[in-house]
Amino acid sequence: IWIVNQYASTPETGMGGRHYYLSRELAKLGYKVYLIAASYTHLMRKHPEVYKSYDIQPIDDFNFVWIKVPNYPHAHSIKRILNWFLFAWKVRGLVNVIPDKPDSILCSSPSLISFLGAKYLSNKYSRARLVFEVRDIWPMTLVCLGGYSLRHPFIRFLQWIEDKAYQDSDRVISNLKNSVEHMTNRGMDSAKFTWVPNGFSIDEVSQKQELSETVISQLPTNKFIVGYAGTFGISNALDSLFEAAKILKDQPGIAFVLVGEGKGKNELKELVARNKLSNVCIINSIPKEKIQKILSMFDLLFIAAKKSPLYHYGVSPNKLYDYFYSGKPIIYAIESGDYTPVLDSGAGLQIPAED
Repeated sequence: IWIVNQYASTPETGMGGRHYYLSRELAKLGYKVYLIAASYTHLMRKHPEVYKSYDIQPIDDFNFVWIKVPNYPHAHSIKRILNWFLFAWKVRGLVNVIPDKPDSILCSSPSLISFLGAKYLSNKYSRARLVFEVRDIWPMTLVCLGGYSLRHPFIRFLQWIEDKAYQDSDRVISNLKNSVEHMTNRGMDSAKFTWVPNGFSIDEVSQKQELSETVISQLPTNKFIVGYAGTFGISNALDSLFEAAKILKDQPGIAFVLVGEGKGKNELKELVARNKLSNVCIINSIPKEKIQKILSMFDLLFIAAKKSPLYHYGVSPNKLYDYFYSGKPIIYAIESGDYTPVLDSGAGLQIPAED
């Protein structure tokens, strides 16, 4: 099995993520797996040292294949887009690098351009099944959240790739339960679709490693703590949590603790300082093995997303599964159509997005 995901990483370089765990579990079942990723992305915490165009590294009973690409300064750099094209082009060269021919090739979004490389491989290995995986619906995400026009030439190009992927793939999978509605509207045969939600590593979370003294010293004591652990991004709608903190800033028994990293972190810190919110604490991200320990110190967990038609097709944030495992009550501020996991499981309350 060859899995192509430009943004895949290991626990050492990033956070592991869906494809690292998928590869590891498939290897346990006896499959020979090659996970193919770019040597540099803005999502990595630590970048691997890759000196060759292709570097195959055995890890956890499967093979991680790094494709060397240039560094770029930030997520919105034009060099990031150039890397999409370069990665897709270099994927073609894997026919001369990986010794085992694929029986199945899985290509994962959101970087749609990599599908062109995967399609080349499936043509080269005519017996290999081609599987397209949708984790973010592109280019819809760029239009709904990024503000791009449907008429933009690059958006039109991405739309052509998305439609081609639905038509040319043998199977289409997604972690978004209702995304099949969108796919069939784009001309896909619904019989191709399978919902594969994000997995969960019991081995990893059950470790419940102790927090460092630095983290413990930042946590409020003798308070009812509303906690958040995850990415600080625009789509995470944390501004509504800050509005709630402002309303409750004179309530001495309630505190808000946010743990993580992301583009919006500095802006959130400025909001705290500007509004003199002594009831809000922002803590740097911690290793995944320690997440359950810090969640156990919270009384209520918060998860949210911007109000957008995009989420009608469902959501699958990894932190939701961490939240479920913690056993703490959850406020779910996401309008995700008829996909209502917190209500369905009796794990907490669902409220309108951005309320």
